[in-house]
Amino acid sequence: MNTQPARAVDQALTNLKNLLPQLEALYADIHSHPELSMQETRTAGQAAEHLRAAGYDVTTGVGKTGVVGLLRNGDGPTVMLRADMDALPVEEMTGLPYASKVKATDREGKTVPVMHACGHDMHVTWLAGASTLLAQARQAWSGTLMAVFQPAEETAEGARAMIDDGLFQRFPKPDVVLGQHVMVGSAGDVAGRTGTITSAADSLQIRLFGRGAHGSMPQASIDPVVMAAATVMRLQTIVSREISPNEAAVVTIGSLQAGTKENVIPDEAVIKLNVRSYDPGVRKRVLAAIERIVNAESAASGAPKPPEVTTLDSYPLGVNNADASQRVADAFRRHFSAERVRETGPTSASEDFGSFGAEWHVPSVFWFVGGIDPDVYEKAKAAGEVNKIPSNHSPFFAPVLHPTLETGVETMVVGALAWLSKDESAMPGGQSAA
Repeated sequence: MNTQPARAVDQALTNLKNLLPQLEALYADIHSHPELSMQETRTAGQAAEHLRAAGYDVTTGVGKTGVVGLLRNGDGPTVMLRADMDALPVEEMTGLPYASKVKATDREGKTVPVMHACGHDMHVTWLAGASTLLAQARQAWSGTLMAVFQPAEETAEGARAMIDDGLFQRFPKPDVVLGQHVMVGSAGDVAGRTGTITSAADSLQIRLFGRGAHGSMPQASIDPVVMAAATVMRLQTIVSREISPNEAAVVTIGSLQAGTKENVIPDEAVIKLNVRSYDPGVRKRVLAAIERIVNAESAASGAPKPPEVTTLDSYPLGVNNADASQRVADAFRRHFSAERVRETGPTSASEDFGSFGAEWHVPSVFWFVGGIDPDVYEKAKAAGEVNKIPSNHSPFFAPVLHPTLETGVETMVVGALAWLSKDESAMPGGQSAA
């Protein structure tokens, strides 16, 4: 008869099966009640309620709607687990029985549909589940667990808002910061890497100024529509002609707005664009090229004044610490089958998660959990049609509930216990985290 005590991970996950119905209900509720960035009051309330029920010391209103839960459990490391809470101004078209029908007022005063089109509802549910299970298995670990529910990831302001609201002064400094994201991939699979994991991103608004006139008298105008069109075409040459083929960058023009009537030449045009990059030097060169081009096109058109370039949002480069990444990967491979844990390349998606580790000067690790039905994903992969699967930010994006739900809870528990576990066999080199 085996009299050895259960491993820390096994002890922590013992109640997962019993907890799943509660987590399913939480996920469906959050999905059907999405909230825009910095409006996540209901979601934050649910997160706080789950943490309090599990015995955490809870602080709400951090960075406006952020929630921080602390569970002190003796001597040992401090591990921060993070989940983002906000939804997007997207009209849901998934057909799910718990699909969102919510409309809300955005910061510009417009009424917009709202949907959890990026999976943050899953992220909240994962962290609620992991926090509960770790609280129930305190005998298996030692240290401090910090659960952070972050607002406004979609607008790149949530992490900064929590930091500016004293996150670093009000709470203990973690030894490691861990986070994850549901993505297009086979549900149940986990993917990560050492080094760069998410791109840097910069969103800009460019206002070009002209001189309006009657459509029949173009000679009386300085046409901002032509100016904007020339600017858009020239911006496309940054990546193709100014960035080395061995480097990577993306410049996307997502919005061009000018005028209201076909026979009226307007007096201004507005361009909104997005930049993705993986290297600080490339990022600097691309942003400088944008500034140079918009000013040159404006001057070439004889604009009455220089263009206005405004930064709308900015995401840091997401970089996984090498040692901490290896520690997480080793823990995942011990828990999951080798086929379920794979290495991925950097993604062109961006996250403000990296701000916590970079500005706290502690290691951070971010990874991905697949959310697509395995049969659907494998058939699409075999046909070379993975790009046809609705992805994050699509109105059709709908992670399959199982095994996505339990996998994300397991990864958070396993990742945290890679530092907190009393079980020496769970640690690299047989060392105890405590």
